[in-house]
Amino acid sequence: MAGFMSDYQRILLIKPSSLGDIIHALPTLAALRDRFPSAHITWLVKRRWAGALAAADGLDRVWPIEPGLMGWLRLMPGLREESFDLVIDLQGLFRSGAMAWFTGCRTRVGFANAREGSRFLYTQRIPVPTLDMHAVDRYLLLATAVGAAPKGDPEFRTRLAAGDRDRIAHLLSSSGVAPGTPWIAMHVSARWDTKRWPPEHFAATADAIQDERLARVALIGGPDDRAAVDAVISRMQTAAINFTGQTSPELLPALLTSASLLLTNDSGPMHIAAAMNTPVIALFGPTSPLRTGPYGSAHRVLTSGVPCSPCFSRTCRNAMPLECLTAIDPKTVIEAVREQLKKARGSGFEVEEEWLKKVRRSSFGDRRLVE
Repeated sequence: MAGFMSDYQRILLIKPSSLGDIIHALPTLAALRDRFPSAHITWLVKRRWAGALAAADGLDRVWPIEPGLMGWLRLMPGLREESFDLVIDLQGLFRSGAMAWFTGCRTRVGFANAREGSRFLYTQRIPVPTLDMHAVDRYLLLATAVGAAPKGDPEFRTRLAAGDRDRIAHLLSSSGVAPGTPWIAMHVSARWDTKRWPPEHFAATADAIQDERLARVALIGGPDDRAAVDAVISRMQTAAINFTGQTSPELLPALLTSASLLLTNDSGPMHIAAAMNTPVIALFGPTSPLRTGPYGSAHRVLTSGVPCSPCFSRTCRNAMPLECLTAIDPKTVIEAVREQLKKARGSGFEVEEEWLKKVRRSSFGDRRLVE
């Protein structure tokens, strides 16, 4: 293609955030690695999410960005010294475009519709044919533009360290989940309040899953998710496992690989689970599953179908607040859980009655384990 070299030796990917978007960009990394096998590939990412790239296969260097404007400014001298011959900006904002420009690289590739004027900082601007395009496929447009089109289906290439598997096995075992016991991960938080299915709906669903002996339920999330998790647990009639704050981003792939299923809002863990081939049931309201749904055909997305969805807004202006999510009935979700588990494991499996005794409330209404 005119304007591009046939080979690159030093490549910089700029995708600082957020967690889900970083996962979406993994197939772009894989395509670049296949096309330029001897290249040194660096990924610029916010320090908060650097751990999410620990398992990324084909990456030579993770370059963390410190928070704030000064964190970006401190990068500039070092970036220029790296002498990159290809920079791909997947973020498409002014700061990321400025970072691409400050590298001094002669080939800076980004989207033609990038925001905040960043498109004027690229040497090559790649058009996006439609806004209703999944982020994975949109990012791959930039790889294709430099001659790195994937040869088959997009690949999320990861390598799990044995130590990560061992840590997750210990975490599960210490929480009473024996090897081979089916368990469902539940992520009840999201960066936007308007993405969150009501806590009472999550609670009712978790109780039904455990009452029907379908699987154990474990709530997952980071330290910032504790309030959302507590809101669910306080409404439950059975005792869920609470892993909130116990796993860092780099451990999420190993954690979600061991789960039978992830039930989640539109969130970063949803994309990690999909990348690890763990079945997902995702609840979508203000956002579009066409653009950011779990990637692949093995997953289930539930929506309410209200006319104002998707609105892509952090503030709900509907006369019935968050109707796009509140209208998704727990019964519908529970049925979807049953169907997904049957697909994954075959019909007829049951969980031992012994663990079910341990998750019921006592007659006094608390969550003490019943012996």
